Amino acid sequence: MAADGIFRMVTLDPWREQDFWLLERCNTPEMTAHLGGPESPEKLHDRHRRYVENAFPGQMYVIVTDDGERAGSVGYWEHTEATETVWETGWAILPEFQGHGLATAAVHAVAKIAATTGTHSSLHAYPGVTNAASNALCRKAGFTLLGERDFEYPKGHWMRCNDWSLDL
Repeated sequence: MAADGIFRMVTLDPWREQDFWLLERCNTPEMTAHLGGPESPEKLHDRHRRYVENAFPGQMYVIVTDDGERAGSVGYWEHTEATETVWETGWAILPEFQGHGLATAAVHAVAKIAATTGTHSSLHAYPGVTNAASNALCRKAGFTLLGERDFEYPKGHWMRCNDWSLDL
């Protein structure tokens, strides 16, 4: 980390078996307040299996700081609305690493990776309208706000979110 407390770069490592602890650390009421609350141990293990096996179009990554610390996760996956399929992105930064520019750097990096697939022309993020930090990140990362909408996440839990889009 630079002297001013800002990370200058991140590396994205593909998710691996040893990274389950990151899901556990991020599965707190504080970290999941805008996502419907913590997941059950069974759901966490299922999520981890899908990440390790890369069992979906897209990829999950561990965010590694310029100091070599494993600080969170970021990924992209397909999301279909009506007849349009786009890349969706999401991230989680461990509390001790928040506020240092890691999420912005990681979203920039994952957008570059998603763009190289040539599959979809845009990357979307759907933070809750009350999630000030994630909405600020989308603005800072160059996303365009398309508007508010209802979004189901997790299954059975509806939330009001902002639809942010980044042209790839």
